[in-house]
Amino acid sequence: MKKAIYILSLVVLAACGTAPEKPEQNTSETSDDFVTVTRNQFENGAMTMGQTEERTFPVTIETNGMIDVPPENKAVVSATMGGYIRRTPLLVGDIVKKGQLLVTLENPEFVTLQQDYMEAKQQLAYLASEYERQKTLREENITSQKSFLKAESDYKTTNARYNGLKKQLAMINISTSEVEKGNISSITTIYAPISGSITKINVTKGAYVSPASPILEIIDNDHIHLELSVFERDIMNIKKGQDIRFKIPEASEATYEAEVHLIGASIDEKRTIKVHGHLKDESNNRFLTGMFVNAEIVVDTVHKKALPTEAFVTIDDTPYALLLQKEENNTLYFKQVKVETGRSSEEFTAIENSADLPPSAQFLKKGAFNLIGE
Repeated sequence: MKKAIYILSLVVLAACGTAPEKPEQNTSETSDDFVTVTRNQFENGAMTMGQTEERTFPVTIETNGMIDVPPENKAVVSATMGGYIRRTPLLVGDIVKKGQLLVTLENPEFVTLQQDYMEAKQQLAYLASEYERQKTLREENITSQKSFLKAESDYKTTNARYNGLKKQLAMINISTSEVEKGNISSITTIYAPISGSITKINVTKGAYVSPASPILEIIDNDHIHLELSVFERDIMNIKKGQDIRFKIPEASEATYEAEVHLIGASIDEKRTIKVHGHLKDESNNRFLTGMFVNAEIVVDTVHKKALPTEAFVTIDDTPYALLLQKEENNTLYFKQVKVETGRSSEEFTAIENSADLPPSAQFLKKGAFNLIGE
């Protein structure tokens, strides 16, 4: 019996001795205290290490607003005198040049106005002659003062009426020279006061528009600006010339640059103040009036110790970094340490508790995400 047990033990030991060995896995190991990485892994993974760097970070005030244009770049077109829309060849989005035809209006009152003008012109010629005659007679003491004053009054009254009618015709774009030739028209034309794009059309063909009714709107986007609302508590830190960084969240992830140009002088009912900003580059941007913007106004700068943003990994709202502890036998030993992150700028993030870290500490700058996340 003892011999059988002895033989069985030899078989088991022989079997254990011939078991194949597992190949070495090329993965990092995480113990309770360290995250280990072989030198081969470090190089193949293009990882990098380094110390914290002194970086400049902006101190900003967050605000929002919209894209707008100066008042002279926006025009609401209306009729000086009411009338029926006879022609409206444009659509929203059409680009127009200053002086281009927008709409034509028709109204019988335009004919009456031209008739009154011609009558006043004819009367004026007679009254001017009568006034000069009475003036000469009065100087020679041939006519009475009453006759002279009546001639003077009639002439000046008609002259004022003639000039007024001439001005009214000019306002509705009817040529007085054509009227004097006998070319009387019931149609007037409205021209574009500025160049730009049609953004609104409020009428259709055949509709009647009164002088108070807006017909259409033109906006020139060649020069746009930011109209920001800054809260009262922050306004004392805003100065002309400060940099503005802004985004249009609904349209693009890009960040654009502007600067503070004007600061409002009064506070509105929402306890905010308007800040007017000019874009630094308007050439290649297709901004539209009314676009909502999120903006930061840079009011100061601070210097902080920092690491590349990719050196940090956030777990349960807590940021971590990998701090090198030692290197032995081609193996790097890192410790996962909590850090207090602050401002971010140009792919770097500030470390607020840098004073608690060793001054010559080496951190894993690239590749931490894959190691901490394993």
